[in-house]
Amino acid sequence: MERLGPSRTSRADGAHTPPPSPPRGRVRLGGIGIDPVTEAEAVRRVVDALESGRGGAIVTPNVDIAAAVRRDPDLRALVLEADLVVADGAPLVWASRLAGDPLPARVAGSDLVWSLSAAASERGLRVALLGGTPDGAARPTERAAEVLESRYPGLKVVGAWCPPMGFDRDASQWSALVDRVTAAAPDLVYVGLGFPKQERVMSRLRPAAPTAWFLGCGASVDFIAGYRRRAPKWMQRTGTEWLFRMCSEPRRLASRYLRVGVPEVCRLFAEAVRSRR
Repeated sequence: MERLGPSRTSRADGAHTPPPSPPRGRVRLGGIGIDPVTEAEAVRRVVDALESGRGGAIVTPNVDIAAAVRRDPDLRALVLEADLVVADGAPLVWASRLAGDPLPARVAGSDLVWSLSAAASERGLRVALLGGTPDGAARPTERAAEVLESRYPGLKVVGAWCPPMGFDRDASQWSALVDRVTAAAPDLVYVGLGFPKQERVMSRLRPAAPTAWFLGCGASVDFIAGYRRRAPKWMQRTGTEWLFRMCSEPRRLASRYLRVGVPEVCRLFAEAVRSRR
C-alpha cells in the first residue's frame, strides 16, 4: 500500500493547487490518508497534544465518507486537513491488509467518545457536546451529558448544545453558538452532525476554542443518549455494524449503502489488490 504523498486538485479556474499535505506515515486508501493507530494510541495523541496546549480535529472516515471524498476534491481536502484521521469503517482496515500496508485496527468515533471521556475524567478535562437529533422537547445532547457524567464520575461536561436545523447558515444562531463555545472553554468537543456538516462546523468553530480537540462523531450523541441503538458488540467486531444500521433505518440507509457503499468497497479492494501487485 502506498503511503499518502502530495496530490493535486483542480480549482474552478482550471489551475491546479495541492490539497493540505497529510503527515507522513498515513496509509493511502481511496485517495485519503489514514493514521495507522489503535484507539488507545489515538487517545494518547490527543491527551499529549492537550497537555502541550495544542488543539486539533479528528475525522473518522467510513466507506460512505471514502466514496464522497472520491467524488469531491473539496471534501477530500476537508479530510486531509484533519490532525488525526482514523478508520471508522472495517472495510478500510480490510483493504489496507489486502494491500500489504495494514492499519492496526478499526477506530470508531462511537468508541472514541467513551475512551476520550474516560481519559478526560482522569485528567480533569472539560468536555462539550454539539449535535444529536432533536426530538420535540427532548435534547439528546443533554441526556448524553448525563450518561457520560454518570459513567465517569468527575467528568466536567461544560456544554450540551442541540442547535436547530440550519443554525450554521443563520448569522445570529451561529454567533450565539460561538459565544457559548468561547465561554465554556472546552478541552474536547464531540460534534455529532454527520459528514461533512460536522467537519465544516468543526473547522469554523476551532478559532473559538483553539486549544481544544474536536471529534466528528456522527450518530454517537444519539447512541449515548439512548435515542438510537448501536449494533451488538459481535457485529461491531465482525465489521457488520453497517448491516444493523441499514436494517434499523432501511428507508434512509438501504439505498445509500447498496448504491454507494457496496461499489465503493469493491473499488477499495480492487485498488488494494492492484497496489500489492
